[in-house]
Amino acid sequence: MVEMRRRQFNILLGGAAAWPLAARAQQSERVRRIGVLHTSAADDPHGQARNTAFLQALAQSGWIDGRNVRIDIRWSAADAERVRRYAAEMVTLAPDVILATGSAVVAPLLQATRSVPVVFVLVPDPVGSGFVDSLARPGGNATGFMLYEYSTYGKYVELLKEVAPGVTHMAVLRDAAITSGIGQFGVIQAMAAALKLEVIPVNVRDAAEIEQAVTSFAHSANGGLLVTGSPLTFLHRSQIIALAARHKLPAVYYERAFVADGGLLSYGSDFIDQYRRAAAYADRILKGEKPADLPVQAPTKYELVINLKTAKALDLTVPDTLLARADAVIE
Repeated sequence: MVEMRRRQFNILLGGAAAWPLAARAQQSERVRRIGVLHTSAADDPHGQARNTAFLQALAQSGWIDGRNVRIDIRWSAADAERVRRYAAEMVTLAPDVILATGSAVVAPLLQATRSVPVVFVLVPDPVGSGFVDSLARPGGNATGFMLYEYSTYGKYVELLKEVAPGVTHMAVLRDAAITSGIGQFGVIQAMAAALKLEVIPVNVRDAAEIEQAVTSFAHSANGGLLVTGSPLTFLHRSQIIALAARHKLPAVYYERAFVADGGLLSYGSDFIDQYRRAAAYADRILKGEKPADLPVQAPTKYELVINLKTAKALDLTVPDTLLARADAVIE
């Protein structure tokens, strides 16, 4: 009996001695740091969904915020001055890797640092923008995932004509201040000419300009809208969708969030998928790989989304051939 008590005491003593060791080991584990800079606003549900997809994919790779990684998130709401300020702030935090959304974020980040690894998403032309040397071998401190290939915008023009055959001219909402805006517009003009469509560019610097330009455009019959990809068109999407509905303008958008919010039709890459894949790149960088050696990847998944309720409000009959190709139909 005495021997049994002695063994129990020794076990308890050994366990007690082990607790501080375990605690010290846990405390000594290095906490890594990830910066995240978004173009959307903090209260945007679609922006939050993308952020959640990134965090969930990180967790699946073993990176848990507050445990072995600290994640600093900034929401710029497509404000250029705020982006520059957050980019500089993010670099001073000395993160192990930064997730950057879109060209408008990547450009100031790479002006602020050429050493901190950057993984970008939703960037149309990383080579033309000077972010990487080539898609296969980026060469610097940035790599990531392309938004689309420019040829995709020819498809948007075709889709507008397919869903609304009576359209004879279209307003193209674009951000002329970004490099990709110029490339997008060039492809659209070429396809529009082939389909005998007149093109009217509409800049999207602010809400007042959008309101005035679209309202003026809508005075002519048989018009349609094509909304190109940029942080500003995404920021003002509620206004753009409302204007299209008010003036009965069929519109094609670059991302399904517009259609989910009431737009007619979208065709583009799966944004949520890009954030999940970006988490895999962040994981590889945290484990020692270099952005220079990770190739920039093109979209692997495009999706066509149609809102039949909106089509009905516009007195449009969506062709069966188009419905058959849709990845999602909102009724």
